[in-house]
Amino acid sequence: MNAIVSATELLAELAGPQPPLLLDVRWQLTPPGGRGATPTGRVDYERGHLPGAVFVDLEAELAGPPGDAGRHPLPDLEVFGTAMRRAGVRAQRAVVVYDGGAGPSGGWAAARAWWLLRWAGHPSVRVLDGGLAAWTAADGPTETAIPSPAAGDFTPRPGGLPLLDADGAAGLARRGLLLDARAGDRYRGEVEPIDPVAGHIPGAVSAPTSENVTEDGRLRPAAELAERFAALGATEAAEVGVYCGSGVSGAHQALALAVAGVPAALYVGSWSEWSGDASRPVATGAEPG
Repeated sequence: MNAIVSATELLAELAGPQPPLLLDVRWQLTPPGGRGATPTGRVDYERGHLPGAVFVDLEAELAGPPGDAGRHPLPDLEVFGTAMRRAGVRAQRAVVVYDGGAGPSGGWAAARAWWLLRWAGHPSVRVLDGGLAAWTAADGPTETAIPSPAAGDFTPRPGGLPLLDADGAAGLARRGLLLDARAGDRYRGEVEPIDPVAGHIPGAVSAPTSENVTEDGRLRPAAELAERFAALGATEAAEVGVYCGSGVSGAHQALALAVAGVPAALYVGSWSEWSGDASRPVATGAEPG
């Protein structure tokens, strides 16, 4: 199953006999007004969304409370399962997730929802390539009505996608390929705007998520992604893992790798967990270290 769907493809599917369920996961890493300000995802959703789409809150429903396990750890399975059933998610109905699609964090939240649902065992989840921006560019309709879907039956059963913890990420960086999805200056340790320590996991290779997308926020074609990742050593034959700042943009990297045909494990705690433990080693500079 393809991990993404274009706006024109989705328009056709929604007009068909078995339309997918739509989840709106709009979110921003730093809301307008700075950290601690009110997130705008729900507000934007109420101003207009894809017909029938249900809003899902990344901070409250796709992540647990921040702490020692990172800024966006895995959610409690009961909380996640309840949220998905409230949204109408059913085990045998296809799901399409989307976010705003534009801007520096476009696609990240939708990828996080895609990864969580696939990891939790849902068999058919795709991301709307380019998000809401691509949808409106394709003349897709929007509405402001808030739907009340029938309760779903989805029960999370973890294990559908590979998951790394801190020790697993460290080991993979030594024996395989661990990709760091953050911006290059954060990888090199030149800046660190969020977490307590600058740098990267020793042995990790820099692979900024921003290089996976075109200027309009869509993923690059599968062949281009495969070429990019192959140049970094990520092929079907390699053991590949991904991390980022807090497990959100890393999910987007895992999505891009899936489109390229390369399975990858995600270290959800990512740098926010790693750097929170002073006993863990840190590398800086342009080389893996």
